[in-house]
Amino acid sequence: MATEARQMTIDQEMYERMGGSSALYERAKETFPSGVTHDARYAKPFPIYVNRALGSRKWDVDGNEYVDYYGGHGALILGHCHPVITKAVVEQAQTGTHYAAGHELEVRWGELVQEIVPSAEAVKFVSSGTEATMLAIRLARAFTNRDRVIKINGHFHGWHDYAVVAMAPPYDVPISVGVPKGVQGTVTGIDDKDADALEAELAKGDVAAVIIWCNALNKEWAETVRDKAKAHGALVIYDEVVTGFRYAPGGAQEYFGVTPDLTTLAKIVAGGLPGGAIAGRADVIHQFDFSDDPRKQRFGRIAHPGTYNGNPLSAAAGVACLEIVRDPAIQKKAADTATKIKAGFQDALTRNGVEGSVGGWMSYITTALKAKSGTAWDLQLKWRAAMQLAGVDPSGTSLIVSAVHDDEDVARTVAAYESAIHRLQAEGLV
Repeated sequence: MATEARQMTIDQEMYERMGGSSALYERAKETFPSGVTHDARYAKPFPIYVNRALGSRKWDVDGNEYVDYYGGHGALILGHCHPVITKAVVEQAQTGTHYAAGHELEVRWGELVQEIVPSAEAVKFVSSGTEATMLAIRLARAFTNRDRVIKINGHFHGWHDYAVVAMAPPYDVPISVGVPKGVQGTVTGIDDKDADALEAELAKGDVAAVIIWCNALNKEWAETVRDKAKAHGALVIYDEVVTGFRYAPGGAQEYFGVTPDLTTLAKIVAGGLPGGAIAGRADVIHQFDFSDDPRKQRFGRIAHPGTYNGNPLSAAAGVACLEIVRDPAIQKKAADTATKIKAGFQDALTRNGVEGSVGGWMSYITTALKAKSGTAWDLQLKWRAAMQLAGVDPSGTSLIVSAVHDDEDVARTVAAYESAIHRLQAEGLV
């Protein structure tokens, strides 16, 4: 049977071993566009469908087990079903899921963000990373009375209109249709680490903020952006949706020692449940304050409703999670594990004579292989399918490592990577 499996193509074996997922995908296509509820879950020949997860592992509907490096899209630095977080959520669900009122857990959640994140003089909760970056941009525009935002070409800040500008070449065309021309004109993309371009745009005097995706940050660039923005009266927004509580307890800003005016958070901040936050300078955040002055209340504040802002379930998970990840041993454990995996991947590339690269930062691994035939997108989809067949589920071409992955996971992951290389070679793709 093993010999027959090796003779199958990647797609053939997917259909052979994952009939339940294939059937669910056919059902899903009758309901969802392209059968998926998140762009990143699109896959060929079909995505896997999971019915349970624990620690570093998850299982699909056909009973196949995977070492999971999707990690709730980066939210699960403590792995699946962490007992402390699970207990907190279950207990809260039995007390109430939505009070439509303030509650003590939301206060403690906000206090923890203040205690851990260097920039967090004040905090406002939202329900996602996209909401966080959208609201941070509004805060900056209101505070500076300027409209234009500078972002870095290729950086991801969610799916709202301002975020999809300058995402992929050609950078002057949004990655999504339906974005008004007027909106496009308020966002300017520049190349990463291009200090001259940054200075030239800031010098025009109409820039409200520079937003930085901290995945690609380094100390020199962080200091350059801070100093130039301050000199020209613009704010600095750090998008720490991914890096928050992962680079260090206080995120990339703690790691590099450079504090922004505003910080956007999601993923880890809510302990695996939906949730996000904007944190930063008190004078900027307090533009949300209500006022007894009718004119200021109507024309001088930022309105911000949101049904699930600070909801009890997310607050329970967030509090439980942040109490644990404030310990820097968590980030170190995940980063050390990632280092072992990267070394194993690089060795596999060298031994098999395959052109590719392995990189990333801290506990976030990036990979790339050079395609011999087909497009890079085709290769990416085949590689992920081949990894899944070998018992590992990556996040696209990346692996998001948690603090609960262990040496057994490392060994299995490196073996899966080599298996995937061999299968791609057999199909003439690398």
